[in-house]
Formats: sequence, C-alpha cells, structure tokens
Amino acid sequence: MKIRQISEHVWSLRTWMLIPIHVWVVVDEEGVTLVDAGLSMMAKGILKFIDQLEAGPLQRIVLTHGHSDHVGAVKKIVEATRVPVYAHRIEIPYMEGDLPYPGRKKATPLVARQLSQALPEDDQGKNLSIGGLTPYLTPGHSPGHVVYFHEEDGVLLAGDLFTSKKGKLYRPIPMFTADMKEAVKSSSIVRKLQPKRLEVCHGDSVMLPTEHLDEYIQKTTDKYIK
Repeated sequence: MKIRQISEHVWSLRTWMLIPIHVWVVVDEEGVTLVDAGLSMMAKGILKFIDQLEAGPLQRIVLTHGHSDHVGAVKKIVEATRVPVYAHRIEIPYMEGDLPYPGRKKATPLVARQLSQALPEDDQGKNLSIGGLTPYLTPGHSPGHVVYFHEEDGVLLAGDLFTSKKGKLYRPIPMFTADMKEAVKSSSIVRKLQPKRLEVCHGDSVMLPTEHLDEYIQKTTDKYIK
C-alpha cells in the first residue's frame, strides 16, 4: 500500500486491484478520521499507518458511499477499534441490503445491519462538519453519495463523484453509476467549494479542479447523456 501526505492534515493510502483504490486519513485535534475503507485486505495496513502516525486514536470512519470497494475493510477495522461508522442517511438502506442499488436486480448487504449511522444534520437537513470535514450530498453514482471538504487545507475528497486521468476530471465508472446525469449535476459542488485539490478513489490528484469542470461537464454530457 502506497502512502502519501497530500496536505497538512490529509494522507492518501492507495492499493491496486486492476485500478487504483484510495482511502484517506484525516487528522484533527481529537485524533484521526478515516474516509472510506477500501478493500478488506487494506485493513491491516490502514490500522498500522494510523498507529505509526501517532496523531491520536482513530475516532470514526466516514463513507462517501456503500459500494464494496469503499466498505471492504469496515468490519475488520471496527472489530479492532470499536469506532462509529457514518454514511448519509439516504445511502444506509442500500448498503445494509434493505434496497437494491439502482440498476441492480437484488439488494445485497455490504455492511452489517446497524453497524453504520447517519451523518449528523441540522434541523434543515444540512450535514454538519465531522472530524474537520464538511460532507455534501452528491447523488448520482449512488443515491446517497457524499463528498468531504477539508476547508482549511482546501482538499475535496470526492470518492466516486469522478475518476481522473493525467490530472483532469473524468466521469465515474459508467457500469457502477446509477444515474450519470445526476452525477454530472452533482459535480457543480466543485464550483461552489473552489477546492485547491481534488482526490478521487479511482485515479490521481486533480489540482485546481474548477478549471477543468466546464470541459468535464461538456464531454461527459456529450458522450453519456442523451
């Protein structure tokens, strides 16, 4: 597993399984937040790195969404640490197997029932900051997909909202994306937040992603949205 510090408070941990798979470790004054949990085989390496970082204990796992390559190590990490797991309330019934993901014929439980809990919200349903990160609902790839913005570092952890190639934004993998039109609509969060750096699960860093957004929207709309 390759480990790289990408900003003052954020580290990227990457493995390969035909394509790159990233998770992120974020440090704040309370300890460590893990963003996504990759594949099951990553659990040992994730826990070892957090221990070596000596930035405090793991406090929580927050998920961009519940697909198998984002929740694979959740069970092992929770067994070792007993930390809470958070996802958007819209996503939980899909990842727990109560509802089939759009485009799938049957519901499949990907995490144990009641293992996860809803990301905190205010009275208007707006997600509250957690572990130095602010979640934003960005549906399309999955119904309850969220991205996490580290405002202090200017880093947007975008999960599968995009993939990337050669420092530019590319569409999420079509066969696993429930609604490409909605995913493209959700990409406008980049213009709203103006991050300095954007990280995706499947791909490399995109610097100043707002500069690439119009081209991304046009190309993806022309190719995938009729």
